[in-house]
Amino acid sequence: MKKQITTTEAIFPMPVLLISTFNEDGTVDVMNAAWGTMLERDMVALNLTETHQTVKNIKARKGFVVHIADAKHVTQADWFGVVSGGKDADKFAKSSMTFEKSGLVDAPIINELPIAIECEFVEYQSDETGLGVIGKVLRTSVEEAVMKDGKVDIDALEAIAFDPYTHGYYKVGGRVGDAFKDGLELK
Repeated sequence: MKKQITTTEAIFPMPVLLISTFNEDGTVDVMNAAWGTMLERDMVALNLTETHQTVKNIKARKGFVVHIADAKHVTQADWFGVVSGGKDADKFAKSSMTFEKSGLVDAPIINELPIAIECEFVEYQSDETGLGVIGKVLRTSVEEAVMKDGKVDIDALEAIAFDPYTHGYYKVGGRVGDAFKDGLELK
């Protein structure tokens, strides 16, 4: 029997995405954003309000990088979510992470994170049903250590997901089936 509960912010699990931009003065800004998805193979949607420093930076610089957070960097990932870049100018420096400037967009790539998706800002949707930041994916880079046979190895990646019910982070891993195959057994 199912029991009715209070609706939370989201559907579980939610990806932990770290969005990196440059501030007006050239320093690095990173925010933790769980509300993000792919619209198409080359389009990203981030459900973020315009009050975030990161959104202001995206609009000004016309680019951003989406990183997939991993278990090795859960402390930094949470730090980027609990501290506002608008209130702590040393937020990125305190993370002890490093960066390099993207060659495609005016945004930083965080060296320690295994996946970087470089995006060009397309538009900001702010109406009642708007998604927020829309970006076009220009390049995706993955550390070789988390690849197997030319593809991302989810177990090696150790991506983390956010649980809005308990406010916990969980490691994603452990293949349980084959998409587009297992269901065919019911034919």
